[in-house]
Formats: sequence, structure tokens, C-alpha cells
Amino acid sequence: MCHRQVEVMDIVKRAAELALEECQHQFRNRRWNCSTLQGLPVFGKVILQGTRESAFVHAVSSAGLAFAVTRACSRGELEKCGCDRKIRGISPEGFQWSGCSDNLSYGIAFSQAFVDTPERSRGASFSRVLMNLHNNEAGRKAILSHMEIECKCHGVSGSCEVRTCWKVMPPFREVGSILKDKFEGATEVHPKRVGSQKLLVPKSSHFKPYSTHDLVYLAASPDFCKWDPHRGIFGTAGRHCNRTSAAMDGCELLCCGRGFRTAQAEVVERCSCKFRWCCAVKCRQCRNLVEVHRCR
Repeated sequence: MCHRQVEVMDIVKRAAELALEECQHQFRNRRWNCSTLQGLPVFGKVILQGTRESAFVHAVSSAGLAFAVTRACSRGELEKCGCDRKIRGISPEGFQWSGCSDNLSYGIAFSQAFVDTPERSRGASFSRVLMNLHNNEAGRKAILSHMEIECKCHGVSGSCEVRTCWKVMPPFREVGSILKDKFEGATEVHPKRVGSQKLLVPKSSHFKPYSTHDLVYLAASPDFCKWDPHRGIFGTAGRHCNRTSAAMDGCELLCCGRGFRTAQAEVVERCSCKFRWCCAVKCRQCRNLVEVHRCR
């Protein structure tokens, strides 16, 4: 597929960077912070373990590819696709469908072909394949179910006699937040044969049934506290922590009870900013000493 779709490979690279950046933003205050090291696969061994972290990585990567390809279509960067021209006519609300609606159907189809197809031929366990395919689709649905409508008014002196509207994707930061919420509420599952089919069902009858929009996982997560290269865990030693927070970014939880070290660090910030007519803002650079806390 890479050889057949050479013109899309730069978009695929962009999508990987988008997914990685979003993963690191969403988990910046967690013990597992989506870290990468040079020379390792992008997300390391965590993606192979069937945990909820693996579920999030699959979802955000699949969503990132659908998002990047769709955006490239709308911008006219790809010859094989453009705006979604299927949405036409008058809506029930009375506005005119027009403009360049995001062609998400093309982006989703490309993501399915590029991300899902290799899953079936990797030799992983059947339950792992089912898990990955489900989470890939959940990632794409996080975009599809949150499409937005943008409109423009037309008329004399700014009146809105005619309103033309088109569909756009939500910002990817919003997609990442949606998937982070799905991560928090992910369902632990196990394979079960139902008739002639092998399905993933909730591991406990007390767990809520999951939908196609939810994330699922097969194995409990490690605590990510200590360096364990065999499992792709970097540990939390040396990480910045918040001494006054009781949340996951607090020194007690992030440092796993090992304690922390405090040091003074110099921070350079803009200060004493003044507006100069016309049109510039002039600032001084102020140096301040702040306390920095790092896990032992």
C-alpha cells in the first residue's frame, strides 16, 4: 500500500506525529506519559501488552490518520479526494448545504485500509486482533460522532437571509480529550465463543456492556513506577511533580511513594510589557528563581 499510495505517505508521517503529540499531551501528568526513546518503535512495548494504554494508542493513532488524510483532502493536497460533495440541498433546519464539507468518509476508509488490514496478518492472538480492531474503530468514531456544522450568512447589510453550511471535523485536541475519557472508562474484556463466533465480552458481569464508541482492554496495566526495559517501562524517576497536588501529577502518586528532590531553577519570563503605538508590544525579560520538584 505504501508503494501504491506514495503521495499519501507524507500525510501518514504527519498523522503519526499528530497522534504522538496528542498522546503525550493527554498523559503528561500520568506515570505513563507516552514517552518515546530514540531507536525504539514509536510507542515502545506498551502497545503490545493488551492494556488500556495500548487501547488508547491504537484509538488515537487510527483517529490521527483519518483526521490527517481528511484534512489533506479538504485542503486539496491529494489528487484522489477533495471536499465531500454528497451533502447537498436544503437541511431540515432550513439552511443550504454548500461549501467544502470535510470528506471524513475517505479519511476513515484510508485509515481502515492502512491500520486495520495489517492487524489481521501480524500473527497476534485472535483476542488481541479483535481488541485492536475494536479500538481502531472507536478512535475513528470519536471524530465521526462529533462532526460540527459551520455556517456563513449571506444577505444585504450583513443580514442572514440565506445561510450556507458545511460539516467540519472537531479539533484534534477535542478528539484526544474524548478518547482520554474513553480510556478512563475502558472495559476489561476476555474472549468468549458465542455460537460459531469468538467475541470479546466484559470480564465481569458487573462491568457495563461496551459500545462501538468505547475502548476495551485485555490485561491490567502495570504501575509504571520502576524502569523495566523488558516491558518497555521507563519509570518515573527524574520526572517533574507537583508538591501541592493530590492528583496523579502530585509528588506522592507520581513518585510512587519514593519521595522527591527539590532544587532551585531559574525561569526567564516576559514581564513589564507595554503597548507601543503603533503597533508593537515591548517586554522586558525577568529572571526568577522557582522551586522544581523531581521524583527520586
